[in-house]
Amino acid sequence: MNTILVVDDERSMRDLLSIMLKKQGYTVFTAESGEQAKRLMVEESVDLLISDIIMPGGDGIDLLKFTKEFSPATAVIMITAFASPRSAVDTLKLGAIDYITKPFDIDEIRMVVRQAFDKKKLIGRAIICKSPKMDQILRLVEQVARTNSTILIMGESGTGKELVALHTHACSLRKDNRFFSINCGALPETLLESELFGHMKGSFTGAFNNKKGLLEVADHGTLLLDEIADMSTPMQVKLLRFLQERTIRRIGGVKDIPVDVRIIAATNKDLPKLAAEGKFREDLFYRINVIPIQIPPLRDRREDILPIAEHFLQRFCRQIDKPITGFAPEAVEMLMEWTWPGNVRELENAVERAVALELGDRVSVGSLPERILGGQRAGASAQSANAAELGQGFNLEEYVQEIERTFIARALEQSRGAQKRAAELLGITPRSLRYYMSKYGLRRLASDE
Repeated sequence: MNTILVVDDERSMRDLLSIMLKKQGYTVFTAESGEQAKRLMVEESVDLLISDIIMPGGDGIDLLKFTKEFSPATAVIMITAFASPRSAVDTLKLGAIDYITKPFDIDEIRMVVRQAFDKKKLIGRAIICKSPKMDQILRLVEQVARTNSTILIMGESGTGKELVALHTHACSLRKDNRFFSINCGALPETLLESELFGHMKGSFTGAFNNKKGLLEVADHGTLLLDEIADMSTPMQVKLLRFLQERTIRRIGGVKDIPVDVRIIAATNKDLPKLAAEGKFREDLFYRINVIPIQIPPLRDRREDILPIAEHFLQRFCRQIDKPITGFAPEAVEMLMEWTWPGNVRELENAVERAVALELGDRVSVGSLPERILGGQRAGASAQSANAAELGQGFNLEEYVQEIERTFIARALEQSRGAQKRAAELLGITPRSLRYYMSKYGLRRLASDE
């Protein structure tokens, strides 16, 4: 559960934020001063700090600097009634992840907090690039980042489209302003419209207050529209109007509000094909496809697999304080041979699992997911079969037995003699494993169970 520390010298403000955030499922601590907050941070693990900028006995800027030194992983949102836009932006330069000014509405706080945790996850990941393909993409990103052109990022799920979008923002002239993202396929049409454009009080059932949408809140910053191919046709029309006019109108509103926000769209679908087939508005496609960026799948940039895996290994080992120094050669071989249909996200999950299960000082094949082991076994068998010399003297039965013996032995070695685990690796029953162990004289490799 995510933990939030709210720091404000006004008790009413602390209570308001605490009650609201607890209703959202967060664990909340409160402090009335920077000094009290520092003591709490020493005692408790804090994921997000929400602090007033100006308080008696040390201001929020001091607390922000302390947090960045003492707990760099803690995200910070600054909030005040006295901040000018300039001083609020200055807090971003000092390491705050976002800011909000009083007076504010509850929906805006919820939005900023949710986005802060989403952004915190992205910042905790890195774009690791050893392949020429990704190096070329990053060079393009850094080249176009300083423009205001709309960018369309395409690629399979798990390739890192959000990271590329965040990197674009970080390299742009908008880097000192906000970066927000929204998944267009995760929300119903009416809710998506409210999230993007905002609404006026009473405009529909449940609209109890005026609410700014993400396009308005992200003014002068960047907004990522993820999975844009899943956006409904009516919403595509509204988005097209915004891109043409650069103004928004809240639901139920009559006033056009000018907004300066850079749009980055992302999708795992073939958007050019959908547009050509009439399944996505062609005019909107041309509006967002000003600068197209295609992220290659991990299987097409194998030079990146091991560096990314090592990055994840270090991160997960730090999180649980586990002294794993690297990958065993056999594990490296399997990582490099797997096709990674889930791309970087699948690799991340595989390494996290391996760190949790590994008992030694290096990740062994026994700690890798079953699907990777199965894929490698199939590949190895095919390779061995292709290498076999057919002709006089070739004995198929002996050849198959040699393959069986090799894999039984490898499974027992990888499982450190644990027969149940070895049987799982091979996809056979423990009873069948004992038969093969006896057949090939491999009982010495098994531990007592």
